[in-house]
Amino acid sequence: MITMKDIVREGHPSLTTVADEVDLPLADENKELLEEMLTFLKNSQDEEIAEIYNLRAGVGLAAPQLGINKRLIAIHFEDGDGKLYSYGLANPKIISHSMEQSYLPSGEGCLSVDRNVDGLVPRHARVTVRATDMEGNPVKIRLKGYPAVVVQHEIDHVNGIMFYDHINKQNPYQVPDNARPVE
Repeated sequence: MITMKDIVREGHPSLTTVADEVDLPLADENKELLEEMLTFLKNSQDEEIAEIYNLRAGVGLAAPQLGINKRLIAIHFEDGDGKLYSYGLANPKIISHSMEQSYLPSGEGCLSVDRNVDGLVPRHARVTVRATDMEGNPVKIRLKGYPAVVVQHEIDHVNGIMFYDHINKQNPYQVPDNARPVE
């Protein structure tokens, strides 16, 4: 079972390294890793389990956050309308995106960052992602709003980019051009 001790923190080289693509069809070890990553996210959102194991709540996790140099991500959360987004994805890639930007008014956080980071993180308002799911099927997922932000955050991880790399250093709370807040 993945716990917070398994998650690497700022300064670990895997967080700034572009991860390697995984071979397809997915090897059992990669399927198992994706399942464990999803289980961690589900456990982290369960108040009782999170308290027992001292887990910080998360909605996404990328293999580089575990010190594993593979292009694997997991996301698990419900949006404001109660729609469940639960994916284990291999080799995710943004194949198209809107010109319109968005951002979370409260900023972003990360399981690998043990501090509050002030500032707005510009993201594409809409993205289309191509990946392979845990059953080995090619998938194309169109996302907007909060789900789009979460997926972009995790894809950044497999590209060696941290969320705060996007924040305007001179004016952290400057609203990005052509951007609207994600409600």
